Amino acid sequence: MGHYRSWELEEGEEIVPGRTALKPIGGGNRYEVYLVWDEHLYSLGVAKLLRPGQTEDERALRDLEKEVEALCTLSHPVLIRHFDARLEGPRPHILIEHLEGPSLRRLIKRGGALPLEQVLPLAIHVAGALQYMANVGYVHLDCKPDNIVMGVPPRLIDLSIARTVGRAAKSSGPLGTAAYQAPEQCGDESATHPIGSPADAWGLAATLFHAVSGRRPFHIGGRESSGPDRYRQLVDEPRPLPEHLPLALRELILDMLSRDPAARPTCAAAIERLEPIIADLPTRMTFTPRGVLGG
Repeated sequence: MGHYRSWELEEGEEIVPGRTALKPIGGGNRYEVYLVWDEHLYSLGVAKLLRPGQTEDERALRDLEKEVEALCTLSHPVLIRHFDARLEGPRPHILIEHLEGPSLRRLIKRGGALPLEQVLPLAIHVAGALQYMANVGYVHLDCKPDNIVMGVPPRLIDLSIARTVGRAAKSSGPLGTAAYQAPEQCGDESATHPIGSPADAWGLAATLFHAVSGRRPFHIGGRESSGPDRYRQLVDEPRPLPEHLPLALRELILDMLSRDPAARPTCAAAIERLEPIIADLPTRMTFTPRGVLGG
């Protein structure tokens, strides 16, 4: 249980000189996340710290360093930004920006399926960020409602498992979040396709499926199971999408959920197919290089 211990930082306690904890705001098995005040930035920020039991773990430290490399390489209006990293010392962590707004997951949990006027511009923004990553040779590999902060524009966060396309191709699963990871990320022994940019298209499609229907596209088995028993996307077809959705949107999401990575539209192709769907909405929203506009 030592890996999951908390720092239990009190309000005002220094993480490093000039950076003080305000309150915990999340985390997982490997990381704790705190809202902080940073004197150098003279602003609020978010510190993502390795948990106490992970600070001597070479793999955890190496993965944190890889995340910093990704954050330093990638720069896009929809991707989370970082401002500092302390990889040495008693509390290895990354300082990233503090974003206001609920996650997409919270909105779905609160009200179920979201209206298309909200989901489709979101889809274009996130698809643009994922296509940018593909263009510069990176994959995100964890696109899901938890990792999208709803704002203007929405923001795609958490590059914990992001990596270069070359490194992704050499990776084996399971890698990601069960309900939103492409079949090639599931660690199935029969997998014949390397992990690459099509996995991000699949993750985006699974996220959009959840947003427009209020449920995930596949049933996910218990954590104690593996292979097809856990990852039904390896053997099942997606659940039906609601009939009231535009046919073009249903077809696009299902195309992006293809088990064959080569058959999936790229995120750039998805944007091209989303634009006329948005144009047909009653609000007459359109996408331009400057953003999503209503008319």
